[in-house]
Amino acid sequence: MGQHSESRQTHVRTRRGFTLIELLVVIAIIAILIALLLPAVQQAREAARRSQCKNNLKQFGLALHNYLSTYTVFPPAFCVSPSGSSTYTPGGQWSIHARILPFGDAANLFNNIDFTTNYSNQSDPSIAYTRVPFFLCPSEINDRIRTSSGTPEHYPVSYGYNGGTWRVFTNSSLSGGDGAFYPNSKTRPRDFTDGTTNTLCFAEVKAFTAYNRDGGTGTSTIPSTAGGVEALMAGGSDKPDSGHTEWVDGRVHQTGFTTTLPPNTKVAVTGATGAIDAGDYTSCREAQSCTGPTYAAVTARSYHTGIVHVMLMDGSVRSISENIDLSTYRALSTRSGGEIIGEF
Repeated sequence: MGQHSESRQTHVRTRRGFTLIELLVVIAIIAILIALLLPAVQQAREAARRSQCKNNLKQFGLALHNYLSTYTVFPPAFCVSPSGSSTYTPGGQWSIHARILPFGDAANLFNNIDFTTNYSNQSDPSIAYTRVPFFLCPSEINDRIRTSSGTPEHYPVSYGYNGGTWRVFTNSSLSGGDGAFYPNSKTRPRDFTDGTTNTLCFAEVKAFTAYNRDGGTGTSTIPSTAGGVEALMAGGSDKPDSGHTEWVDGRVHQTGFTTTLPPNTKVAVTGATGAIDAGDYTSCREAQSCTGPTYAAVTARSYHTGIVHVMLMDGSVRSISENIDLSTYRALSTRSGGEIIGEF
């Protein structure tokens, strides 16, 4: 009797386990936990990316002020020959980004550049498509080489210089716009009469933006809406995805931005295939074939929800809402406009 009871108890113990309902409950609990945790993990990752993105801008600030200490002026957007439009000085097309390389932990790359000739004539063609880490925001989804028929050509940027509100250059007189940088600029802190704490220096931009160029249809009246900019594109040439893809090039559609439109404004360019919801406009490229002014709506954009990171001329970094008042935003981009700027 005792042996039979023991055997039956052992048999009962071996049959015990999870039922189907219990397994389904456990799976449901795990699914709920994952659903709760994933957004938190994603938010933590984006917070880390935003922090690194701001640190990159701080590195730009340090590099620019070290450049200022060395040369007593801030670097120009690029250099144009006094002989007129469509003429560079030897090696003049090199960007601000290229000029500050030795002050941003990229001295080896800087030393490999021959600044007496343009970037397209370098003995080492890989310079133009070399990735410079602090030129790229970790949130940039198009962090990749730009190619042509499979051949590497250029590497993009995530940060552009402040080219002003709308007119960035007049080709006939070689006069600059109202921003912090322009072709042939040699600005010093004293030139920022609005105050270096109230003037934009650099801001985020999206790589591989579409843009329209060389239609010559810009006017001195600054458009205030995406539709107003799009109306100027009829006579120009559409480039589907090559804006902000050349860190070596000092033109505003490659390494700059303007405050014509608020941050993150969506502008449609016909045939765009590049960055999401991003499109820019340049009436005619600086130092190209036209003699009139270069008007440009090159918008600051980011992949951070609702904001873009900016650096001011004093080197401080902060976030600006895409809903900032447009007049305030434009006032921040002028170096000597005399505007009164409140909180932003």
